[in-house]
Amino acid sequence: MPHTEIGGHRLSLSNLDKVLYPATGFTKGEAIHYYASVADAVLPHLDGRPLSFLRYPDGVEGEKFFTKHVPPGTPSWVTTRKISVVSKEPLHQVLIQDEATLVWAANLAALELHTPQWQADHQAKADRLVFDLDPGEGADILDCRTIADWLRERAAEDGITVLPKTSGSKGLHLVAPIERTPSDKVSAYAKKLAQEAEADMPDQAVSKMAKVLRGGKVFVDWSQNNQAKTTAAPYTLRAKEHPTVSTPVTWDELAAARKPRDLVFHASDLPARLEEHGDLLAPLLADDGKGRRTGGGTGAAGKRGKSGGDGKSKGKGTGRSATRGRIPE
Repeated sequence: MPHTEIGGHRLSLSNLDKVLYPATGFTKGEAIHYYASVADAVLPHLDGRPLSFLRYPDGVEGEKFFTKHVPPGTPSWVTTRKISVVSKEPLHQVLIQDEATLVWAANLAALELHTPQWQADHQAKADRLVFDLDPGEGADILDCRTIADWLRERAAEDGITVLPKTSGSKGLHLVAPIERTPSDKVSAYAKKLAQEAEADMPDQAVSKMAKVLRGGKVFVDWSQNNQAKTTAAPYTLRAKEHPTVSTPVTWDELAAARKPRDLVFHASDLPARLEEHGDLLAPLLADDGKGRRTGGGTGAAGKRGKSGGDGKSKGKGTGRSATRGRIPE
């Protein structure tokens, strides 16, 4: 069995040739390599946040395992935390704080990484606002743009800056840095804006989850701001037919797209894209005063996380952190 050493931790890697995406032949070894190659970008977005894993040990066409609890056999050096706000009984969850833990998770075939909008040190106090724009039957990611533009302008009226990323599936995520606020208050605000969008664009937007209402429209899912809910993390793989990635994009890229496939990014696209743009979601992160972006947590990711390979932000998506918006009373 192959071994590797990362950050002083020795990891055993298994079944590297196992195909996880049959349509493309993408293997577990390639999934591990992908996460290692984007570690500097992804780690600050995971910093301090309890992970929910979607594991696919037999590939994306096989059975999946949704894992919140610390998996059996987890190494002692993996950071874990007691989480008390997502269920009646406390959970013990993994925090991915360093590259070794990221590679360990990838070796479990944890293809998808999902996090709440809050950090473990501030449970149920969100520092991110999120909208998941999910196109119904007959709509696509290009239809999401109209709703995204509306939400961008509406949130800006309240001093909140939203940033776009693809979901890695068929929709679009909007994420905004906010001052730490109780999750129920953030959720109520997101619901209010979703309802306003529906009222203003009744033929294009819907704020209710019922699928019967969503044909040809975009569902503005505000519910992921709930303290118990999670969202696909930036740069996570998605368990679709191809190894697509939830990828930050610019507003100009959204506007320029002519076909849905213009907004589809695969694992192989991300290293060059990060080299060109840097982390377009860097404004979500804190600045450690040394030119590095961190998630604001207290673990290793908060110390070493960065947007570019040299420890400094690179590309067009960088600059100072965006002002954290304040959820209106």
